[in-house]
Amino acid sequence: MLTVDFSRFPLAPGDRVLDLGCGAGRHAFECYRRGAQVVALDQNGEEIREVAKWFAAMEEAGEAPAGASATAMEGDALNLPFPDDSFDVVIISEVMEHIPDDKGVLAEMVRVLRPGGRIAVTVPRYGPEKVCWALSDAYHEVEGGHIRIYRGDELLGKMREAGLEPYGTHHAHGLHSPYWWLKCAFGVDNDKALPVQAYHKLLVWDIMKKPLATRLAERALNPVIGKSFVVYATKPHLPQAAAAEPATTEAGEPAAKAQKPTPGAKSGAKTASKTASKTASKTASKTASKAPAQRASKASAKPSAGAAK
Repeated sequence: MLTVDFSRFPLAPGDRVLDLGCGAGRHAFECYRRGAQVVALDQNGEEIREVAKWFAAMEEAGEAPAGASATAMEGDALNLPFPDDSFDVVIISEVMEHIPDDKGVLAEMVRVLRPGGRIAVTVPRYGPEKVCWALSDAYHEVEGGHIRIYRGDELLGKMREAGLEPYGTHHAHGLHSPYWWLKCAFGVDNDKALPVQAYHKLLVWDIMKKPLATRLAERALNPVIGKSFVVYATKPHLPQAAAAEPATTEAGEPAAKAQKPTPGAKSGAKTASKTASKTASKTASKTASKAPAQRASKASAKPSAGAAK
């Protein structure tokens, strides 16, 4: 079940991808299948070991194209073990609502993302998440649980402050919000409640079979009760340096003035000037001798500077 829509967030073979807070690895696996060079990072060592096993199984089964690579590693989202500009793509899905220093995480992601690179951020949507919090304290008051609910404009503002340029948003998983409402109503840890069990079977069937009916239903529900809010953004290129000003000497004079030509250079310049003058005179004399009609014909055949632009 993917939250990131890769039709809106294109991925090219060979792209260097960081799936930050990868969890069970769903987005990392999809990127690997698409030929990317993937690093799946999470602080949960148990999940990372499981993701590594799946990467190995995918490679053995030939699910990833030639040139693709996949690495699973433990790490801290606030102190990423990568140099600046290491990745073409960063994905962080359903993670930032767990981290107190979300601005610090954004800063680290921007640091390791190359200029011109793309980032996808997904968080629980404000409305459906508020319902979950209202129904159950246990839903969020647990270690490592959700510590905040983002409004859409709040998340976009924080991303812009971090230096990113958002270019698209949407909502996802409209069918999943009612499931979590049921979970919260009957007890987050109570998987035996019949309504919860029935709805879970529906979701599994939908994920496995992808029937048209539920696809259409979710498409209609996403704008209304979509469980996740998804933002796509780019890291802008650094501004181009202004046209270089004339170099100056230590005394502050323009280098062109400070460097006095040698006597030999002066003599050469005079000779070149005389030669150029004679050549220009001869050329002008020949051109003037041509018929006006011939000159007009050539001029009309030559496009203007404006037409060429």
